[in-house]
Amino acid sequence: MTRRRMVSPDELEEIDLADPRLHAENELDEVWRYLRAERPFYWQSERGSQPGFWVITRHEDAMAVYKDKEHFTTEDGNALSSLLTNGDSAAGTMLAVTDGARHAQIRNILMRAFSPRMLRDIGESVRQTVEKLLTEALSRDECDFAHDVAGSIPLGAICDLLAVPHSDRRYLLSLTAHAWSSDYADAPPADSWAAKNEILLYFSDLARSRRDSAHNDVVSLLANSQVDGERLDDAELMANCYGLMIGGDETGRHAITGSVLALMEHPDQWQALKRGEVDLGTAADEVLRWTVPSLHGGRMTTGDVVVNGQPIRSGEPVSVWIYSANRDERIFADPDRFDLARKPNKHLTFAFGSHYCLGAHLAKIEVEAVLDGLRRMVGDMTQTGPEQWIYSTILHGMHSLPVSLQPDRAAVATAGAAADRRLG
Repeated sequence: MTRRRMVSPDELEEIDLADPRLHAENELDEVWRYLRAERPFYWQSERGSQPGFWVITRHEDAMAVYKDKEHFTTEDGNALSSLLTNGDSAAGTMLAVTDGARHAQIRNILMRAFSPRMLRDIGESVRQTVEKLLTEALSRDECDFAHDVAGSIPLGAICDLLAVPHSDRRYLLSLTAHAWSSDYADAPPADSWAAKNEILLYFSDLARSRRDSAHNDVVSLLANSQVDGERLDDAELMANCYGLMIGGDETGRHAITGSVLALMEHPDQWQALKRGEVDLGTAADEVLRWTVPSLHGGRMTTGDVVVNGQPIRSGEPVSVWIYSANRDERIFADPDRFDLARKPNKHLTFAFGSHYCLGAHLAKIEVEAVLDGLRRMVGDMTQTGPEQWIYSTILHGMHSLPVSLQPDRAAVATAGAAADRRLG
């Protein structure tokens, strides 16, 4: 329902790919298509005081960067917002912006939190949450799917893993929603920094309370694990709880909201889902390819390197545009078609290599649960107002999606018959 302006490739030298307003208010598909075909390694020159940076748009080249740990690092930041300023203050402490041996050590600890047993328990909780939220949404004439449904599903899952008290969860959601994005074009940067600091302080206190505890959760795991006989320090505890909270909430939330918009815009796929013609796991992968919750990933070169024939000098910032790579014609047949039965589906939504997203399986569980809930419980969906896109250069999603959900008559009849049997 919202019609964003399509940016022409002729405007390439005028736009700034590091401007959040560009991505919130415009469609860049033609620009990405042109860059993939003609300038797959594009150098965006300086914009005022903002340094220039490389823009990589093809899937093959993105993979080459992600695989090359020798010449590319995340420790100067893994997004343009930090790469082009003063780096990332969590470098060397938070998993996402740490490389080398320390990255492997922290990742090995956190992998225990994403074990099949832990995720099995979380998965059941996610399915119950989806059922409850959809039931509530169906009881109203209209809901904001982004706020009323999608906002609570990943939040509940990651908070269960971290054992965050239920009374604190809405507060944390209000912070995570503004740590890396804004609902408005003119939001002051101080709002983002305040949100980030509040999250860090919250987890500093929570981690301190879990030292020497017998709790079976990720915060306790981090607080009591040792590397080479020493515990993680307070900075590492705070930073990694923060990273899990942001990553676990944002990716799933935007993918879930985007899935509903995509299904309304592609009624043939909605009907295929309703008829049970698509596998839920396959469908979830297509949702993740299509919605692209993270627009790009950032790296800094640590030495001169040649990537698929393109020389890149030491100390130059590189942005890998996942949105473009996920629509690369060389990898995906008919990439601009939303196809829930797409196989194979080598999307880069979770990156690749040593920084492959720890929560990838959890995000898929969440998307599958929502698709299953929609298929079983919802008969039809209608958008009732314009969607509102967030302002961010790293995250891609909506903070508002007004919809009306109509119940599936067969599901209602089945539920009624079951209730009658219980009463009888």
